[in-house]
Amino acid sequence: MGIADFTFYLFAITTVVAGLFVVVSRNPVHSVLWLILAFLSSAGLFVLIGAEFVAMLLVIVYVGAVAVLFLFVVMMLDVDFAELKAEMAKYIPMAGLIGVIILIQLSMAFGPWATAEGVDLLATPNATPEGAAHNTAALGAVIYDQYFLLFQLAGLILLVAMIGAIVLTLRHRTDVKRQNVLAQMYRDPAKAMELKDVKPGQGL
Repeated sequence: MGIADFTFYLFAITTVVAGLFVVVSRNPVHSVLWLILAFLSSAGLFVLIGAEFVAMLLVIVYVGAVAVLFLFVVMMLDVDFAELKAEMAKYIPMAGLIGVIILIQLSMAFGPWATAEGVDLLATPNATPEGAAHNTAALGAVIYDQYFLLFQLAGLILLVAMIGAIVLTLRHRTDVKRQNVLAQMYRDPAKAMELKDVKPGQGL
């Protein structure tokens, strides 16, 4: 067994074990840390197959943003996780049914799976033909050329989801002074200011 095989099994076992501990950990902070380890191990697997761009996306987007956001949310919110876990028992039958349906769908998808021509060459690291674009450049050309509209629509959907989350969680408090931009723009200086002629020694 070579170094590549050993690295693959190391990353694969680490990913599976970390994913298992994400679910079974009692402490939610520990679950997020195990999730970060699973992301990093998955990024290592992508590097092994030559998909460095996807690996960097996992590290930068998921580990650097999403997982850290989960960690801050879990640590800042005072959530009674023991009570939430106690209520999970009644959802186990439904969760099992959904899991079975997902397994059936995966078997139906991978059953008639057929590989295209040239996959063996492209799956080999550093096996890019002479004169061909690197996988990162080829992926960027496909996303920003062939699927440019779908890519922009996906960004628009994420923007709408972000605005919806802000609107749903925005709380208007009466005891907090807020800035009224329109009132500041349309104010009349003659009415907003009053000049006082203060004589020496008199005071206001």
